[in-house]
Amino acid sequence: MEENYTNFLHEIIDEDLESGYYKEIHTRFPPEPNGYIHIGSAKAIWINWMTAHKYGGLFNLRFDDTNPVREGDEFVNSIIEDMEWLGCDPNGGIFYGSDYFDKCYELAEKLIVDGKAYVDDLSADEMREYRGNLTEPGKDSPYRNRSVEENLDLFRRMRAGEFPNGSKTLRAKIDMSSPNMNMRDPAIYRIIHVPHQRQGDKWCIYPLYDFAHPIQDAMEGITHSMCSIEFENHRPLYEWVIDNTGVPDPKPKQREFARLNVTYTVMSKRYLRELVETGVVDGWDDPRMPTICGLRRRGYTPSSILTFVETAGVAKTDSLVDIGLLEHCIRDELNNDALRRMAVLDPVKLTITNYPEDSTEYFEIANHPARPELGTRKVSFSGSLYVERADFMEEPVPKYHRLYPGNEVRLMGAYIVKCTGFVKDEDGKVTEILCTADLETGGKNPADGRKIKGTIHWVNAKDCVSSRARLYDRLFTIENLNSMPEDKSYGDFLNPDSVREMPDVKLEAAIGSDTGVERYQFVRNGYFIRDCHDSSVFNNIVNLKDSWAKEKK
Repeated sequence: MEENYTNFLHEIIDEDLESGYYKEIHTRFPPEPNGYIHIGSAKAIWINWMTAHKYGGLFNLRFDDTNPVREGDEFVNSIIEDMEWLGCDPNGGIFYGSDYFDKCYELAEKLIVDGKAYVDDLSADEMREYRGNLTEPGKDSPYRNRSVEENLDLFRRMRAGEFPNGSKTLRAKIDMSSPNMNMRDPAIYRIIHVPHQRQGDKWCIYPLYDFAHPIQDAMEGITHSMCSIEFENHRPLYEWVIDNTGVPDPKPKQREFARLNVTYTVMSKRYLRELVETGVVDGWDDPRMPTICGLRRRGYTPSSILTFVETAGVAKTDSLVDIGLLEHCIRDELNNDALRRMAVLDPVKLTITNYPEDSTEYFEIANHPARPELGTRKVSFSGSLYVERADFMEEPVPKYHRLYPGNEVRLMGAYIVKCTGFVKDEDGKVTEILCTADLETGGKNPADGRKIKGTIHWVNAKDCVSSRARLYDRLFTIENLNSMPEDKSYGDFLNPDSVREMPDVKLEAAIGSDTGVERYQFVRNGYFIRDCHDSSVFNNIVNLKDSWAKEKK
C-alpha cells in the first residue's frame, strides 16, 4: 500500500483534519457474526484499515452482535482468523456491540423522556402498512402520542420480559411524512426472547443496528464510519441518533463507498449460508466460495486479495468488477514466486523402447525459468513415463505439434522422442504410447541444436507419486447475478461443472515428498496447492491463461 494512495474518502478526511475538528483518525470494521466474511468484506476491511494506517490512526474490529438469533462464536472466531490472515490488524482493539447494551438502553430511555421515542403495539405488517411508500406519506401510529410515563413503563416492562416477541417495539419519533423512508419513525428496539451468546439471559430486548451503531461509534471514538453505499439513505438516521442522544464533539461522521460486486459470484451472506446449509458446497471454506477462508483454501494469498481490492478502486458508484481481475492478481504473483513442478493430471503411459529397461538417470531442471536464484532440482528419468493424454492423438488435427505416430517432441528438460506406435485396450482406449528417444539430445547435450515445435511435460513412472486434483470453474453460469430475471433464483444459475476431480494425478517425486503449503505451477496446467483438509488432493488455484490482462492491453 502506497502512503500517498488517496480516494474521495481521504479527500473528506483531509478537509476534516484541516478544519481542526478531528485531531486523529479512528476507523472500524463492524461485521455481524452471522456468517463468514467474503471478498466484499475484504474491501470494507481494507478501506478502513488502510485509511487508519495512512493517517497514523486506529482501526477497530467491532462485532455487530445485536441479533442473537443467527449469531455465534463460530463466526466471531472465523472473522478474527480471516482478518489476522489478511494482515489487517485491529490496532485499536476488538469490541462487541453487545458490550454497549446498557448504554444503548440508557439512551433509549433518554429519547423517551425527551419525547422522541414511543412504544408501539403495531404488528410488523401493520407498521409496513402505516409506513406508506415512496409516493405516499406514512400515517401516525395510534400509539404515537402515548405519554412519557406510559412509554417508560411499557419499555421497562419490555425489558422485564412481560411481552411476547413481536408484540411491541420502541420507535423513534421523527417524521412519518419524510421523503426518506428510514426516517418514518423507525423501530429502534425489538423483543427477542433468545439468549445472547455473550450476554446470556440478561436481555430479551435488543437494539436495531441503525440505533446501536452510531452510539457504538461514538463510544469508541470513531471519527469516520465508512460503510457501503446501501447505508447512504440511513445516514440521516445515523446523524439523528448522534444529535439526539447527546453525543459530545467530535461526533463520528458516516460516509459511504460503492460495495464490491464481482462477476459470476454472489455477495449475499444469506445466500452463501443457504449454499452451505443445502450442501451445494462443502462448507464456508469450499474453494468455489467467495469467502476469505474459501479463497485461502483455494490458494489465494492475502497480498493478492488486497491488491485486487485496491486495483478495483474506491468510488461512490456501484460497478461490476471482472472476476478475471482477481485471478490476474494471484496469477501475477504466482508467476513470479511459484516453483515449477511437473504433474500429469490425466496420465497415459509412455514407453521409450530403446532406453535401457533398468536404467535411471537424473536431469537438472530449473525451479523457475526466469529466476535462477531459486535454483534447480534433480528429476529422475527412465524408459517408463507418464504424459498427458491430451498430448497424444492418433490422427492429429491441423497445427497439432505434440505426439502422434511419426512425430517428434521434446520431453521437457530431457530427450527428444519420436512416436512409433500405441497400444489400445479392448474398449479402444489408448493405454500406452510407444516412442524411441534420440539419446544424443536433452540433458546430455542441451545445445543439440535440434528445433522441435512441441515440448511436453512428463513424470517418471518408477518413482512418481499418485494423487488427486480438483479443477475449479465459476460457481455460477451468468456474469451478473444482480440482473437475473425476476422469475429466476440463484439456484437456477449454479454451474454443474464448477468442480471436476482428476482421480489419478501423477506427481514428480519432488512434490510428493512435500507436505507443506507450497504453491506450485504445475507446468502447462496451472497453479496448485495441497488442500488443507485432505493432503492427498491438490486444489487448482488459477489457470495459466490470463484473459483479463490480455483484454486490458
